[in-house]
Amino acid sequence: MEDQICKHLQAIKKIKHMKDYVCEECIKTNDPWLHLRTCQECGVTLCCDSSPNKHASKHAHKTGHPVVISSEPGERWLWCYMDEEMVDY
Repeated sequence: MEDQICKHLQAIKKIKHMKDYVCEECIKTNDPWLHLRTCQECGVTLCCDSSPNKHASKHAHKTGHPVVISSEPGERWLWCYMDEEMVDY
């Protein structure tokens, strides 16, 4: 299965989980968010593309950190912004 997923997803060996259930950018401006994603490079937790500010994808494109996990309760998947691929963990 590993040869069927992108190299960015394959590189994740240990999952980084959120520290708090907040978008670290939206909380600064008191903006709402819908779902949270945690960057697997630096560990920042930000809002998804269904949220008004789309902080997680902006972070990925700005920093080059391609992989996030869903930080929603009960969801166990990784997403690569660069290759637009998802895999469960």
